[in-house]
Amino acid sequence: MFKFVDVKYMDILDVPSLFIEKGKITTLVGASGSGKTTLLRMLNKMLSPTQGKIMFKETDLVDINSVTHRRQVTMLSQNPVVFEGSIRDNLNIGLKFQEKSLLSDDALLSMLEKVNLKKGLDTSPNALSGGEKQRLALGRVLLLNSEIYLLDEPSAALDDETEETIIHRVTEYVRKDNKTLVMVTHSKAMAEKYSDTMIEIAEGRCQSIRGCKRERSY
Repeated sequence: MFKFVDVKYMDILDVPSLFIEKGKITTLVGASGSGKTTLLRMLNKMLSPTQGKIMFKETDLVDINSVTHRRQVTMLSQNPVVFEGSIRDNLNIGLKFQEKSLLSDDALLSMLEKVNLKKGLDTSPNALSGGEKQRLALGRVLLLNSEIYLLDEPSAALDDETEETIIHRVTEYVRKDNKTLVMVTHSKAMAEKYSDTMIEIAEGRCQSIRGCKRERSY
């Protein structure tokens, strides 16, 4: 689905060759500052290579309209934004931006259950903790029903038990609908347990790519 060809971004990232498969869960792991988030942002066209090219479905990303691309390749940043209004408003706002039909309260409550957020739809997001705001933003992204999700540390603000629950439910949702997920995580344990492919990045380079049943040097 995504193919990197001699890609560099300034002195931050150097990826001669990389392929990210359709319909799979790919995790990016590595130390802080290793280049994980930079790689994720390049998939979403938030950053462009300073050298080389990134192909998406055999088309160079530079030739794809950014708005059109982001409607099928949806990204959740590590510090997600919440909007004014209620939780209901926040869940629906992404659909409004994309001019899609708004969902019923039952559908919204079902998503809150998926992201383990036990709050009423009329609750103000200002009353939420950091971890709860992160889960609200995650629910908003998942409701867009995109073909591809890019998640940057979606469980960073969560305790270990909640992290396990959220990652399990998100990956279950992605697999059920045969979607593609690329996720940055600080936890190798979560990556090994839930992903099809784990890419370890160090100092801007892919050091290894590990599949479920095999490991090969990059």
